[in-house]
Amino acid sequence: MGLTKSEIFTDEQNTLASAFKVLGHPARVAILQHIINQKACICNDLVDELGLAQATISQHLKELKSLGIIQGTVEGKSVCYCIDHTVWKEIQNNFNSFFNQEVKVSNCCS
Repeated sequence: MGLTKSEIFTDEQNTLASAFKVLGHPARVAILQHIINQKACICNDLVDELGLAQATISQHLKELKSLGIIQGTVEGKSVCYCIDHTVWKEIQNNFNSFFNQEVKVSNCCS
């Protein structure tokens, strides 16, 4: 498969595709759900909670941070993560705009 020619798509399409790509892994969804359910920043308990290796979790956290949906703060020797509410709302609005588009129903595929 060739490289994606992102420059031929709109900023909105590229932004939406990036969010779908990052959120398209179940471990990342589980990490976000865990952070949300804690209702606070979390530090170092993802390995025990998710049962994945530390290196694997670190890679998933890196991807989530690259999207900006989480942010981390250093506390001593550990990093604590929380949801960036501004980015969360932005992604939520982008997804809502995408999925709330009216789809014209036709019989062409039946």
